[in-house]
Amino acid sequence: MSEDAPKGELTIRTIAMPGDTNPSGDIFGGWVLSQMDIAGGIAAAERSKSRVVTVAVEAMTFIAPVKVGDVLCVYTTIERVGNTSIAVFMEAWARRNRLDEREKVTDGRFVYVALDETGKAKPVQK
Repeated sequence: MSEDAPKGELTIRTIAMPGDTNPSGDIFGGWVLSQMDIAGGIAAAERSKSRVVTVAVEAMTFIAPVKVGDVLCVYTTIERVGNTSIAVFMEAWARRNRLDEREKVTDGRFVYVALDETGKAKPVQK
């Protein structure tokens, strides 16, 4: 285990299924990335109180593989709020065999932009 406890707020949990694997039997990195993007979008939308879109993945580090049957837990922390943007740092942890044993598998920083009803960037209240 790379760290003792996740940092941030638990935002989503989902189970890794056989259909999400590569030929080696590990879960595709793109699947993990998409789960993190969903979690980051939830955190950014809650912070901005509006619709958001992903504009950048500033960092993404794959630390350990995710296996079929693992429960992927994504924790989010709002790192910075700009005029229209929100940077969210995320950690993904796998609960192995649906037990209490967990391992940090990925972390990353995504940036989202708040949108108004017409789809244009809108200011985020500080």
